[in-house]
Amino acid sequence: MIKIRKSEDRGNGHFGWLNAKYSFSFSNYYDEEHMGFGPLRVINEDRVDPQSGFDTHGHRNMEIITYVIDGTIAHKDTLGNTFKVRPGEIQRMTAGSGIRHSEHNLEDDELHLLQIWILPEENGLEPSYEQIKIPDAHGQSDLTLIGSHDGRNGSVTIHQDVDLYQLDIEAGKSIEVDTKTSRLYWLQMVSGEITIDGEAVKAGDGVAISNQEQINFAATKDSKALFFDMAALN
Repeated sequence: MIKIRKSEDRGNGHFGWLNAKYSFSFSNYYDEEHMGFGPLRVINEDRVDPQSGFDTHGHRNMEIITYVIDGTIAHKDTLGNTFKVRPGEIQRMTAGSGIRHSEHNLEDDELHLLQIWILPEENGLEPSYEQIKIPDAHGQSDLTLIGSHDGRNGSVTIHQDVDLYQLDIEAGKSIEVDTKTSRLYWLQMVSGEITIDGEAVKAGDGVAISNQEQINFAATKDSKALFFDMAALN
């Protein structure tokens, strides 16, 4: 089953300095039909004005992933981490038993990013932080592992049965992915336009995939997306 969550159907959050699009219920946006998908709880597409951002605030019991599309985000947390995350990098923060952090756009251009929350396999984990540079696809059509339960192949460690890939496809090329009917899959389009088994999706669209044995991605434009391979929660 393939169910498309169109970009224009997402929730909206406008806060002056922040323009956000919510794939799932979040903050002041509530939709009982979109509360998450498997362990995937939040996908927010945020656009942050220059010289602004999220002041220090707390989180608990969540795996928080930051994927920057354009711009630079400055991260600071109570573990003592002070880092900048740029396009081509990914950050994972385990909130666990409790962590406080801030995220700001200290640059003169707009910051465009995806904020992703995944439910952890257990509560009360020790808070931690990890950041890697995503391997360059060198213009090739490919799935690149950037997050996994065991941190294999240099990916960030996600404390849940989730494999997270960056999908890159050149216009006119296609990729076939073998899938399992026992697992759930989500595709979040970052840029470009592709078809999934003939269904067209574009930047900002999300796709919930279940009970599939194979998926075919074909690009009509050079495209980039995030692809989540997840265990179904009981």
